[in-house]
Amino acid sequence: MRHAVYGLVSRFIYGLSTALTKLLVGSLTRWEIVGAERVPASGPIVLIANHLNLLDPPLVAASTPRRVHPMAKRELFETPLVGWWLWPYGAFPVRRFSADMGALRAARNLLRHDAVVLMFPEGTRSKDARMHPALPGAAMVALLANSPVVPVAITGTENIHLPGSLFAWMSGKRPHLRLEFGEPIRLDGTSDSSGAEAATDAMMRRIASMLPASYQGAYGPESAGQVVVARQEREAR
Repeated sequence: MRHAVYGLVSRFIYGLSTALTKLLVGSLTRWEIVGAERVPASGPIVLIANHLNLLDPPLVAASTPRRVHPMAKRELFETPLVGWWLWPYGAFPVRRFSADMGALRAARNLLRHDAVVLMFPEGTRSKDARMHPALPGAAMVALLANSPVVPVAITGTENIHLPGSLFAWMSGKRPHLRLEFGEPIRLDGTSDSSGAEAATDAMMRRIASMLPASYQGAYGPESAGQVVVARQEREAR
């Protein structure tokens, strides 16, 4: 009974959050979604995206036809009210810049139940809108779960700031946000460190290929032929 009630509350909070995101973003910006139909209608999926703004996770979720479970930094779950909302919303925490095995297990368990998991492999927002070397956790999860990966390229959210964006809207200047979903890909290789690093480079370059050159950063043509990946330290227990 308790599980059923929690399930209803969870679906309500996710639905309400998504509806509010659509209402606000659709009203205040020019929101373009390309290729959302490429997200498979069933089965486990790892969504990966470049990261420009705190708005990115709910924006990707609201752009996707299926329910999304985003990985979010642990600090948000420790914040009153915010954390209380995130758990039933379906998010799960990660300790950033470390090999948080608990977060990776949570992602893999969701995928085993045919869920859609959203991960930002760069680990944090880009301050210059350019892509930075990614951590291998998302690739490792996809390889372990044998899950397809759908790359998502985000542009424009780096220009969303309050109250500036509200003033821009009031003056009739709505920023252009664009999300492009790529074709699902299967990562090659093993889930060990070298395999995950090569897979990370491959999937991040797929995102870069859908972005303008000014966003590509570490995954631009200058690094072609190299495996670009960030190193991480195992979380202390």
